Amino acid sequence: MNIITTTEALAALCAEAAHEPFVTLDTEFLRERTYYAKLCLVQMALPGKGPDRAYLIDPLAEGISLDPLLELMRNTDVVKVFHAARQDLEIFFIDGGVIPEPLFDTQIAAMVCGFGEQVGYETLVKKIAKAPLDKTSRFTDWSQRPLTDAQMRYALDDVTHLRQIYEYLKADIEKSGRAAWVAEEMGILTSPDTYVTHPEDAWQKIRTRGQSGKFMAMVRELARFREDYAQTRNVPRSRVYKDDALLELASTKPESIEALGRSRLLLREARRGEIADGILESVQVALTMDPKNWPRVADEGAPLQVNPALADLLRVLLKAKADTAGVAQKLIAPTSDLDAIAAGKRDVACLKGWRGELFGNDAIRLCKGELALATKGQQVIVIEI
Repeated sequence: MNIITTTEALAALCAEAAHEPFVTLDTEFLRERTYYAKLCLVQMALPGKGPDRAYLIDPLAEGISLDPLLELMRNTDVVKVFHAARQDLEIFFIDGGVIPEPLFDTQIAAMVCGFGEQVGYETLVKKIAKAPLDKTSRFTDWSQRPLTDAQMRYALDDVTHLRQIYEYLKADIEKSGRAAWVAEEMGILTSPDTYVTHPEDAWQKIRTRGQSGKFMAMVRELARFREDYAQTRNVPRSRVYKDDALLELASTKPESIEALGRSRLLLREARRGEIADGILESVQVALTMDPKNWPRVADEGAPLQVNPALADLLRVLLKAKADTAGVAQKLIAPTSDLDAIAAGKRDVACLKGWRGELFGNDAIRLCKGELALATKGQQVIVIEI
């Protein structure tokens, strides 16, 4: 097996790869005990067949620098192919300050090509590469050395079959003229904002029923402290306190160590020391905050008054047209958008500019008070609303 453990060998590989039209990539990492992922292995394959041009790059090897690989990631002449790239790209961005471009995510491309939503790599290997895939090493500890033969075979499989999958999907997309569809989705993956959570915005990711601005101010301050603490100490958020404990704290508003001790959900370690001090300070900030600075809560969480018959009809029509067009429904409109439309909402993402007019007629659109669900070359179905 081709294992890269020195900077010199990595530089030679990347110099060779710089002359190729594309490379396929994957990573193995750990993040159960840290906030940021710990990179343990990088897999890369150059165009070709079999394992001869597939390599394992060991970022844990003593003295190795990943600078040649990062330079390749910046090389816009080489397409970087991943499957379900988000976590891989986050590692490159956080550790190396680079987002690989140009990017091709085969999971996104597969949605455009009619393989369904969030299709797994194993499914694509079976359907396109017509090969089996051994996933038994998926959840092993990738930080341990030496790697076993089974681990290395598993890791190489993640990039060797990816070459054929990429070539198949790329050809299909070019034939259908839907490259712009893929490009729109890739734009989200290549935005640095996708990989950065600002502590002051962390509250927006917490699921809670609609509450008052005062309650949400408490949630925001507790989430801000937790995010900042987790980031600066590189520990998981759940090691500080979990979401259910955060919501409990936002409800009980503890103002003393004794009050913290009465929490049912707070970890013992969070009832003293820096975490306890941070919680109490966050509570005080929220309690004394000017109401004009409370988070805005749209409609105070009032449920949508959805017309169920219209919502069901929209779902049926969307499925029919998505199946006819050979794309995943999610690329046209999520269920939440359909419910919003059926509730009379018009400020809905899928109605805005036909998603930037990248979908042409393959989209849901609003025109002159009518909701049109259309597909190129097909009769337009219109629902009066």
